[in-house]
Amino acid sequence: MKHEFDPTVLREYDIRGIIGETLGADDARAIGRGFGTLLRRDLGEGEDAPMVAVGYDGRVSSPMLEHALVEGLTSSGCNVRRIGMGPTPMLYYAEASAEDVQGGIQITGSHNPANYNGFKMVFRGRPFFGADIARLGELGAAGDWLDGAGRVESVDILEEYVERLLTALAGLDTASLAGLKVGWDAGNGAAGPALELLAQRLPGEHHLLFTEVDGNFPNHHPDPTVEANLADLAKLVAEKNLDFGVAFDGDGDRIGAIDGEGRIIWGDQLLMIYAEDLLGRLPSSTIIADVKASRALFDHVEKHGGKPLMWKTGHSLIKSKMKEVSSPLAGEMSGHVFFADEYYGFDDALYAGVRLIAAAARLGKSVTQLRGEMPAMLNTPELRFQVDESRKFAAIGEIAERIAASDAVADTTDGVRVTTDDGWWLLRASNTQDVLVARAESDSDDGLERLLHQIDEQLALSGLERGESVGQ
Repeated sequence: MKHEFDPTVLREYDIRGIIGETLGADDARAIGRGFGTLLRRDLGEGEDAPMVAVGYDGRVSSPMLEHALVEGLTSSGCNVRRIGMGPTPMLYYAEASAEDVQGGIQITGSHNPANYNGFKMVFRGRPFFGADIARLGELGAAGDWLDGAGRVESVDILEEYVERLLTALAGLDTASLAGLKVGWDAGNGAAGPALELLAQRLPGEHHLLFTEVDGNFPNHHPDPTVEANLADLAKLVAEKNLDFGVAFDGDGDRIGAIDGEGRIIWGDQLLMIYAEDLLGRLPSSTIIADVKASRALFDHVEKHGGKPLMWKTGHSLIKSKMKEVSSPLAGEMSGHVFFADEYYGFDDALYAGVRLIAAAARLGKSVTQLRGEMPAMLNTPELRFQVDESRKFAAIGEIAERIAASDAVADTTDGVRVTTDDGWWLLRASNTQDVLVARAESDSDDGLERLLHQIDEQLALSGLERGESVGQ
């Protein structure tokens, strides 16, 4: 038996496709067979059958894919611990907290439209991405799979997981939080049931939106990085006069937030709050953020005695870098936040929500005050525009060469980020789509215009132009 995947499905950070078009049960089975084979070979084929935790999100197609994935894993000689429907971080928790689990797979379409689905994986405690995912394709094409007969067990870890989330408030006087009022929007995603349980146990008053899991996402799309998707939460915060609001993406690993005045707190701004809190307890720590983050964040980390490190965009890449440099905190503009000081180093938006409560309490300031104290930077949203797949990396290479030959100050960690007196601009190639991503930040409108002009100038020199922005 062999299996060929659609070439669009095996991506840099995860596996994702359109149900019934590019992704189906046979693919899920082949993923299980490939993952199980790699795990057994890595551990040594003669060893006991390894245990793989499997979870899934609230999409309509998820149970079907889960069934086929489990078949693939067990027929390759792995045991499976099914944890059922829940957010991706609950699957990460099932993998990280149990000594007898060697791998984990979550079936999720993340923040993609309802007809998409996919897989996020952990392999012996590390992210499984890039060359690992490509290897699944190679094993499938060759039919190079081990055979076996693993067993399956089902466990309910929701209560245990929520209890672990609550440890973020350890050491705080919870009585002092009794007056806290917070709004939460689960967006009909997989975090809903965990959020309901969590809110019952948190101090203060909590107002919840859209906790019923519905893979058709009837209220709004579950992507908290898009301003329009925060409108319901902003309305709730205003009507109930709440302190702040928190929103989740479809699988609960990315956080969005607004303060009591309805201002959005973007991913890098949340990281400023978390960093200030953490550096008070762990001075001189290395704090990682992706290349799209504001200069204000890197300055803030330095000001509070930390070591800022700019790194490549992509949750798997950031998690790997955290382990390499022993960083206790990292984050991305997209709302992935990783805590490794008192947690496991994976991205968990529910935990990040509780940590926001804890950070404000320890810093003795409201979330609104913390947001208000941040410098007013003018920045573009993420500008994404289509470029032919064969040109995207080549174009960035050409731009990097031209910038290197000039006297411009540039960082080429991930694409090209150029700093000028006006601020900075970034051009990078997406690892998952045929698009280039641009962003610019300044402290004046004129400065921002000049930065965008420089972006357009560099694109033109490579025969490209910044067209209409496309979605994720």
